[in-house]
Amino acid sequence: MAYLWYKVLHIVFFASWFAGLFYLPRIYVNLATQTPGSEGYTLLLGMAKRLLRFMSIIAVVNLIFGVLLISVIGMKHGWLHFKLLLVFFVFVYHYYCYVIYQRFATQSNQQTHRFYRWFNEIPVILMLAIVYLVIFKPF
Repeated sequence: MAYLWYKVLHIVFFASWFAGLFYLPRIYVNLATQTPGSEGYTLLLGMAKRLLRFMSIIAVVNLIFGVLLISVIGMKHGWLHFKLLLVFFVFVYHYYCYVIYQRFATQSNQQTHRFYRWFNEIPVILMLAIVYLVIFKPF
């Protein structure tokens, strides 16, 4: 029974985390079009800061439930090893979102809104691959 609760909560926090990972780069797209220091820039920067903080908490909670799931099913599945590699890349992406936030906060961003539009596609690919592995368990 605990396994099913771990699974439910892991899925809910996974979806919530990815919602933030999809939305934060959209804020960056808009920030890249604003003049640093303007009212719009300050407003978007505040939104990005709050979202990043919230996403980080959700990511940690999601990680906890993922570890609890692994403690129940074990590491004997090949698909799980590859999923964990992809999850590592999601955490790298999340950290890079923080780095980008710092660049906007210090008004040292050098990227255009087009870069952030493409950057926003990375979590979509990672999510599709992770969900595929979990559902189909190909190896």
